[in-house]
Amino acid sequence: MIFALVGNQNCGKTTLFNQLTGSNQHVGNFPGVTVDQKIGQMRTVRDAQVVDLPGIYSLRPYTSEEIVTRDFILNEKPDGIINIVDATNIERNLYLTLQLLEMDVPMVLALNMMDEVRNNGGSINIAKMSEEIGIPVIPISAAKNEGIEDLSKSIFHVAKNRVKPKVKDFCEKGAVHRCIHAVSHQVEDHAQNIGMSPRFAATKIVEGDETIIKRLALSQNEYDMMQHSIEEMETDHHMDRNAALADMRYTFIEKVCENTVTKCQESREHIRSVKIDNVLTNKYLAIPMFLGIMFMVFFLTFHVIGAALSDWLSIGIDVVTNWVDQALTDYGINPVVHSLVIDGIFAGVGSVLSFLPIIVVLFFFLSILEDSGYMARIAFVMDKLLRKIGLSGRSFVPMLVGFGCTVPAVMASRTLASERDRKMTIMLVPFISCSAKIPIYAVFTAAFFPEYAALAMILLYVTGIIVGIIMAFVLNHTGFKGNSIPFVMELPNYRLPSAKSVLLLMWDKAKDFVQRAFTVIFLATIVIWFLQTFDTRFNVVANSADSLLAMLGRWIAPVFVPLGFGDWRISTSLITGFTAKEAVVSTMSVLLGTNMSELASALSGLFTKASAVSFLVFTLLYTPCVAAIASIKREMGNRREALLVVILQCVVAWIVSFGIYQIARILF
Repeated sequence: MIFALVGNQNCGKTTLFNQLTGSNQHVGNFPGVTVDQKIGQMRTVRDAQVVDLPGIYSLRPYTSEEIVTRDFILNEKPDGIINIVDATNIERNLYLTLQLLEMDVPMVLALNMMDEVRNNGGSINIAKMSEEIGIPVIPISAAKNEGIEDLSKSIFHVAKNRVKPKVKDFCEKGAVHRCIHAVSHQVEDHAQNIGMSPRFAATKIVEGDETIIKRLALSQNEYDMMQHSIEEMETDHHMDRNAALADMRYTFIEKVCENTVTKCQESREHIRSVKIDNVLTNKYLAIPMFLGIMFMVFFLTFHVIGAALSDWLSIGIDVVTNWVDQALTDYGINPVVHSLVIDGIFAGVGSVLSFLPIIVVLFFFLSILEDSGYMARIAFVMDKLLRKIGLSGRSFVPMLVGFGCTVPAVMASRTLASERDRKMTIMLVPFISCSAKIPIYAVFTAAFFPEYAALAMILLYVTGIIVGIIMAFVLNHTGFKGNSIPFVMELPNYRLPSAKSVLLLMWDKAKDFVQRAFTVIFLATIVIWFLQTFDTRFNVVANSADSLLAMLGRWIAPVFVPLGFGDWRISTSLITGFTAKEAVVSTMSVLLGTNMSELASALSGLFTKASAVSFLVFTLLYTPCVAAIASIKREMGNRREALLVVILQCVVAWIVSFGIYQIARILF
């Protein structure tokens, strides 16, 4: 069996998914965390899977998430739908419920956050609500694992016995009733031919859903008759078709809630959130507060906690490297193999692994900011600024995700309703510095700006944001002319971060980092070692300057001479950065023949302070890794646009680095 988990954004859907399946998907306290469908095996029901679909507010095809959810239910035909509803915002959530009921699929309503309703003096008559909407209603608290077993039993029962909703007609007598029923009768045979509920097909025709209308294969005469009924409804009801449908649904919802819901008092959490927002979203204080908070995060990460842990791990890696080096020497192993293991694998992979604590500590702080609800506020605060460059605050959510990794950030652009905004955001996301670049920043700030590491780090992030803003301004006045869509986002209440959620995000980032170190970077290290060790005749070289790698690097090096770093080893490390940005550090470690503790001092022979700044800016802005490019291609829809992003990134990175280098030469 397959069950679809459907609900509004930020209603606890992913938390419920984790409880039902035992999975550990990331849960965030801001809308749009789930950007793709996730599948998990149910714990309490044999041979049953749950599909966690993106959060939506309706089945109108305004956004990619709505299309994904609608098409999954229509095409995959799940055995049942688990519709999760935020019981503290029940009127708004039930709007989607009514649309799902029209699909005539076995369904259970999961009333989530019932603990909050009770704590704030509210109540819901579960039996009466179940009777009024015609499906089982199960009270749950996904965060506290309450009611999950009852929910599992209920959805299994309705799916196994094909118990369909008893209520699908929400119309009172009148123009809307006559229209929907007339269209429903006219489209009945077409809908049944494609396995669709006639009622659902009728409402989609009234709404003007072109995809559904095309699938129904209506004749022109049939379509014209239906349009006549719709126009007659608009005239009689004195509303356009969409407003009339919304009015019909909300009238029904108000009646249900009046009969079943005792509303809560204003919660303590909401009162507290309003007081905090008076400071954190104040139009004068919001941006300075955000910059101050991020500076503290970077200071603690790169000067205090993360830096100390990274140094300890680096010492540990050096000890293991020396032990293996001595063991291989005592064994008398072939010198080439010895070089591969020590100068290649240990130097490359070890240099990257030593930055694991910095990654983990940074995401510890970022996950606290996200889980508390603060990140949602930043999107709200940024809306006014982003609107001036042709985007909305909704675009800031993918950009926030981009601080972690460009791949999910590009995927998060699916939450944008406008195709223009979506493509424009995808082109800007790579300018946001991802966590894979942290090892590069850490090495260079330690080598050239040890006393100002946190300041240098935040300046790099701000530089990426500023360049992105400038590019957005240019795009908005060239290839992406137009206005951004209105920005509507529900601000969740502030809450204490969940230890499980924080630890889960830290674990995910650590696991991803280690996997990359032992896969992509491991392979890149071996390739770099091979090219550095042999010449064109595959003889072992005494000097790496005579190697295959040096020959390739010298072809590319002149491009970077105006930026202050023309050495072939530097250009080579930038090329390997296309596989994964962490590979830049591992490549330099291999080429310079140093371990992590010596790498910072070795870089002083290749860079001046000015060229180091130029290099940092170039690595900040140039093309993201292969995985990110593949993600951009998939979301953009064709290779040409993905290639355009790659070329644009490289050109912008070169121009900005050149300008920064000229300024840095004067300052240093």
